[in-house]
Amino acid sequence: MVAHGPPDSLDVVATALVIENDPTDDPRRLGEWLTEAGLELRVLRPYAGDELPADLDGYAALVVLGGEQHPYPQPDGTPGAPWFPALEGLLRKAVRHRVPTLGICLGGQLLATAHAGEVMRSPSGPEVGPCVVGKRDAAETDPLFRYVPLIPDVLQWHVDEITELPRGATLLAASTRYPHQAFRMGDRAWGFQFHIECDTAMIADWATDSALLARLGYDPEMVVAACDAVMVDLEEVWQPFAARFAALALGELDDDKPRTTLPLLGH
Repeated sequence: MVAHGPPDSLDVVATALVIENDPTDDPRRLGEWLTEAGLELRVLRPYAGDELPADLDGYAALVVLGGEQHPYPQPDGTPGAPWFPALEGLLRKAVRHRVPTLGICLGGQLLATAHAGEVMRSPSGPEVGPCVVGKRDAAETDPLFRYVPLIPDVLQWHVDEITELPRGATLLAASTRYPHQAFRMGDRAWGFQFHIECDTAMIADWATDSALLARLGYDPEMVVAACDAVMVDLEEVWQPFAARFAALALGELDDDKPRTTLPLLGH
């Protein structure tokens, strides 16, 4: 079940607060995976006037999605979006109070900037389309990432880059040109530079009249087709990850259990 707008009550035990920063990037497949795993979603859209809560009391998890905004201040010093200072405050509270948290692309960048990491226009240029990232050694002891394949498929669509991780962050995945692809803050907050929530329709919407693709000289139809070709592979990796994240939020993830008892695709 997905609810929209500020909650009337929080009598549902396991509700994940989802912050949708941009109308073009909704929870989509990630939302389906989380609800299938037992979480209810409360989606707030601050760009449409929804106010962010002062804290995360009553929420079992926090998910922060992507968007076209920049996580760093504009040239005049104003934030990339009016609600970003409050959102960064929520991300700091989530880490401090050990609320399971997942930041996707812009959301991951905001998790970094909220903890004094650095994000800037990527010196390596934009990254668009399907690719793979490589797990780092620290991922082998991570409660969620340890079960991700060594070189998982991901989708990329970003012009900004996390260039410096926050102090104390644990790097979990990297790539040659973009060294900070996934990281963890504390023991329950994960930030991704890449996307796992997209379906083909979302990618097609992004590709339509895309100034970014035009600037790169990419054929939009070819980009959409390339992304569509890896959707099954993405689900095989990230649906179980989402299920384990939900299990952590529900208090059901026992990392001492053998691997075969963890949530698997289709279960």
